[in-house]
Amino acid sequence: MFDKDKILGMDRVNVMPAVAAAGILLLLLAGGVMVTYNEQSYRDAKTQQVEAQSRILASTVTAALAFDDRKAAHESVKALAVDPQIQVAAVYDAHGALFAGFSRGPGASVPAEVREDMPGIEGHQLVVTVPVRQGASTLGTIYLQTAIDPISRRFQRYALLALLVTMASLIFVLLGVAQRRLTEVNEQLRRQGFDLAEANDNLRAQIEQRENAEAALRQVQKMEAMGQLTGGIAHDFNNLLQVIIGNLEVLQRRNLVANDDAKRMVASAVRGAERASTLTQRLLAFARRQPLNPKALDVNKLVNGMSELLHRTLGESITIETVLTGGIWRVAADANQLENALLNLAVNARDAMEAGGKLTIETGNAFLDEAYAQANEVKPGQYVLIAVTDTGTGMPDDVRAKAFEPFFTTKDVGKGSGLGLSQVYGFIKQSDGHAKIYSERGEGTTIKLYLPRLTTSGDGVQADVEQPVLPLGSTDRLVLVVEDDADVRSHAVAILHELGYQVLEAADGPTALRTLEAQPEIKLLFTDVGLPGGLNGRQLADEARRRDPSLLVLFTTGYARNAIVHQGRLDPGVELITKPFTFAALARKVNAIFEQREGSRRAPAM
Repeated sequence: MFDKDKILGMDRVNVMPAVAAAGILLLLLAGGVMVTYNEQSYRDAKTQQVEAQSRILASTVTAALAFDDRKAAHESVKALAVDPQIQVAAVYDAHGALFAGFSRGPGASVPAEVREDMPGIEGHQLVVTVPVRQGASTLGTIYLQTAIDPISRRFQRYALLALLVTMASLIFVLLGVAQRRLTEVNEQLRRQGFDLAEANDNLRAQIEQRENAEAALRQVQKMEAMGQLTGGIAHDFNNLLQVIIGNLEVLQRRNLVANDDAKRMVASAVRGAERASTLTQRLLAFARRQPLNPKALDVNKLVNGMSELLHRTLGESITIETVLTGGIWRVAADANQLENALLNLAVNARDAMEAGGKLTIETGNAFLDEAYAQANEVKPGQYVLIAVTDTGTGMPDDVRAKAFEPFFTTKDVGKGSGLGLSQVYGFIKQSDGHAKIYSERGEGTTIKLYLPRLTTSGDGVQADVEQPVLPLGSTDRLVLVVEDDADVRSHAVAILHELGYQVLEAADGPTALRTLEAQPEIKLLFTDVGLPGGLNGRQLADEARRRDPSLLVLFTTGYARNAIVHQGRLDPGVELITKPFTFAALARKVNAIFEQREGSRRAPAM
């Protein structure tokens, strides 16, 4: 009889080595599987990380490859330097030639060209190539080479697996440690991926900032080009208009044309010349080259004062409503130019409401914060708002984007010059303000004008008082007219003679100085700003006043540039009448200068 327990015990003894061997084999197999799995996971994670970096770099340098911008591509490649494991990073063009790259560490170098058959993992390096595509076109290739841990170092993590055959309790501990370490490595790689993504976002933001700056620079250059163009023609053009308008005025004033048809033709010619003068002024306004004479201004009073003019201009089909905020801040602005700007906006609104409608003019105090200012290229701070709203057809987005550009118009040929909104834009910008269009097709349009708040005290603007009778001069007031254009000079001399002044004339600065020296009784120097002979009008006036501080000076010009205008504003104390001027305008201006001098002399005696 067999001892069952013994037999079973012997079986256990015999089986245990096999079980142990099987266990050891299973443990070795499990360990080998674990090692293989972890190795593959490490390589996969590393490969995914490098591929992600390559794709991010590819998206960043697409524009650089498209526009052959090696500097931008190099900056994008250098951004990868935050990853210490990257040994080589390079961008190649569509022909495989090096476009931009960097390398670090001994033995690391940028390949001169890239091939599609380059290895993935070779030795201790992982190499990844990713194409750069734009649509269906391949613009180039990204090449990244990063270091990976050597095989001997990686297997050191699992050296204790041999002991796990006999020390099963330690196997799970070692596996846990290895797994935790691997998790930490993967987490580190994930964080590095996030860091690279953040760096890429920052790089994109910098690129966008640079593009915005370049767009702003192009706008400034366009404005400067327009200013040079208009400045070049304005002086001569206004001289021509001065002669034309002046002689037409003489025909009207002296009643030299008796025929009614001829009178109508003369009146029509005057209107045409005045429109030409307005066109030139609008060009100068857009280019910010018009001389402004800003004064402390209450916009509520100005808007109220325009009520009758607006009703007469817009007609009965347009209802006008004004919403004026109490306690409005004052601004420093040229009242005449602001009235012209509002009138231009009102006329544009009328044209958008062919069947009639409602025009609303609102005023208010406003504050433009940093975010709005940065997005709209305006200084943050306190502003006075003037909003002009119509119930017209509105503007589509493409029209609204071009509305302020010169000569852009949606009106039929002959019905608009395309300079109305340009003049408004140029005047507001020259006044350190801001203009914004809000419009929706079929819903109407609102144009908001922002003028900086005047924080210093100043004199209020007083309306010009129309004088029913033109002031005449006297023979004891001697005027020197300095003008290089003979026709303009002759016309100005004739006006002053007709007004009763004694008049001398000169064609340039040196001649004028000699005349002033020979005729010390000259009371007023009436000079053009642009003069030949080495002295402009401002230099002539400065030298003349150095010799005779009591000399009065009146400038005239069609385009002042920087001689008497700086930052778009008349220099303090400068008296100016712009060309083309009328008989009445010159009469009042000259008389006002003399009367101001006489008033200042009488004041101390009172």
